[in-house]
Amino acid sequence: MIDSRLAQLRDKMRNKGVDAYILPLSDPHQSEYPATYWKSLEWISGFTGSAGTVLVTQDHAGLWTDTRYFIQGEQELASSSFELHKMTKQHHPGYIDYCLAELPSGARVIIDGPMASVAQRDRYAKDLDKKGHKLDVTEDFIGSVWAERPTLPTAAIFELELKYCGESRADKLSRVRAEMDQLGADTHLITTLDDIAWLMNLRGSDVECNPVFVSYCLVGPETTLLFLDVAKVSSDLAHKLAEDKIELRPYKDIAPYLKGLTSAKGLLIHKATLNVQLYDAINPLLNVIEGQLISRQLKAIKNPTEIEHFRAAHIKDGLALSKAFYWLEQTVKERTVSEYEFAEKLTACRAEKPGYFGNSFSAIVGYRGNGAIIHYRPPEVGSADIQNEGILLVDSGGQYMDGTTDITRTITLSEPPAHHKQAYTRVLQGHIGLGTAVFPEGTVCGQLDTYARQHLWSDGLNYGHGTGHGVGFFLNVHEPPQSISPGVSARSATEMKVGMFTSNEPGHYVTDDYGIRIENLILTVPAEHEGYLTFETITYFPIDTRLIEFSLLTKKEVAWLNAYHTKVKELLCPHLEGELKAWMEEKCQLV
Repeated sequence: MIDSRLAQLRDKMRNKGVDAYILPLSDPHQSEYPATYWKSLEWISGFTGSAGTVLVTQDHAGLWTDTRYFIQGEQELASSSFELHKMTKQHHPGYIDYCLAELPSGARVIIDGPMASVAQRDRYAKDLDKKGHKLDVTEDFIGSVWAERPTLPTAAIFELELKYCGESRADKLSRVRAEMDQLGADTHLITTLDDIAWLMNLRGSDVECNPVFVSYCLVGPETTLLFLDVAKVSSDLAHKLAEDKIELRPYKDIAPYLKGLTSAKGLLIHKATLNVQLYDAINPLLNVIEGQLISRQLKAIKNPTEIEHFRAAHIKDGLALSKAFYWLEQTVKERTVSEYEFAEKLTACRAEKPGYFGNSFSAIVGYRGNGAIIHYRPPEVGSADIQNEGILLVDSGGQYMDGTTDITRTITLSEPPAHHKQAYTRVLQGHIGLGTAVFPEGTVCGQLDTYARQHLWSDGLNYGHGTGHGVGFFLNVHEPPQSISPGVSARSATEMKVGMFTSNEPGHYVTDDYGIRIENLILTVPAEHEGYLTFETITYFPIDTRLIEFSLLTKKEVAWLNAYHTKVKELLCPHLEGELKAWMEEKCQLV
């Protein structure tokens, strides 16, 4: 099937005189997880990961992805002509290197204008010009060969109550306009779905696991325009929005509106998230100001109401996990449990909690060697059977009206071998090292990454993914701008500030043997000494002490582990009864 689709695409490329077609995993809003209508990369290649780029020429079809998806990519591409290209250099477009090395001089390379950002277009054009290649922008090249393309989502949009979000949209818009004024702009174009949802205090279900809705937003001096499927908005909600001077316009009208837009000062845009099609539609007479997304910087700092709800949501989540993991440990004594069945059990236990909206991502349940597939999603048919022995990695999360959760635990179901305990303990030491770090104000995220890796490095071990990502409030589980990760990028260069929620998730993976990861969410808070910051852990669930080689831990690390388990016990046990409460008390025993 994949090769048949590839043949159709190549026929069109020949007819249009195209030598190479670049297709990113994206949508017109530069989303990490697009709605099904825009899952064109998955349709053409069969790859289901959340990061990748396809390059198709007449004699080569390649998928470039990062270390999280090396194993998954090999498995999903095995039955087609697509070749996996492993990106070992973060943020480096290896597919452009391929074009420079393999295409004859003066080749025509195309990208889809709605799918590529302005920053991507500019970088590609500059690099391709080194060999005289021409980069052209099309509207929707793959659309004409995608015969059974899904429709755009139509689910209703709803309002997130003030008791949850803690700040009215009128106040948020006021803060955004104040920042706009400082930058000399009176109009600001916002195209990222989570930023729009945050700014408007609205939520939707257009994207799996992400409570967002397809839209564009244009903040003007007094009025805000929201471009979306107007039928998704009830009359009552439309009236409330109108009271805040928010006008609703059809989604498809954004480009024509930009063509006719005039402003007294200027239009503020963010080239890394604005797609080429909209950028090219902007009135050429406008003063375009390039800058950052104001809302992205503001929403990263959670307010006191959001922080308290976050804590409450994580208690609910810990209780749901307690029920699920207790069930697993008891059930595998009698029968095997498939990875898929346990993923469904996690969902069912979370769904019992008040305010539950859905999963924050598809659960990763990797038994033994499957745990080494970093973003492994167990299939309904063919997933491994969890037995009463061996190691299991479980990474899951929930979307609640009062917060978003993301937690990873690695457990052993039998006495672990020494090499499992050695690696697990080094991961735990890194987790503790980052979670207890004290650092001066002004420290950027990338400077903190070594705290999580140094103990693994001492044994010649490492992991190929980032250590921490920002987390939204009942929004995307992966939320910019912060990223605790190696290398140099805009996200790793983001300053860590009080009020940010970030994941803390070092790991280690051995193909066909095991995957180990320990993840909690941490809140940036003031440290004891003025001018310094540290973290508060707000995820509450036991860490498996059976996998720890205690001879490697320092007294301070043991003290942290005991203090953490004491807090977990104090927060969760009052809500548990009987055997489940006894199980939790045992898991939280001091060491």
